[in-house]
Amino acid sequence: MQQFKEVEAVTTELREALARAGVVLPSLRPDPVSIAHRYIPPLVELGRCSMEVARQLTDALTEHSRGEHPRSERG
Repeated sequence: MQQFKEVEAVTTELREALARAGVVLPSLRPDPVSIAHRYIPPLVELGRCSMEVARQLTDALTEHSRGEHPRSERG
């Protein structure tokens, strides 16, 4: 039960961090198979996304690595 709470918490944190960078992964969720498995640690499923979302994610990561602010926060 503790691991389920942890994977839910980290999934929420990731979703919020991505949103601050202007990225939404619609399929982001705890992986139900790993949660139900006895020996595999819980995983976060990032899921599929459109090419546009993949570009947004790439831009956000590139901007972060350069120390820039995400586009959604630029003035």
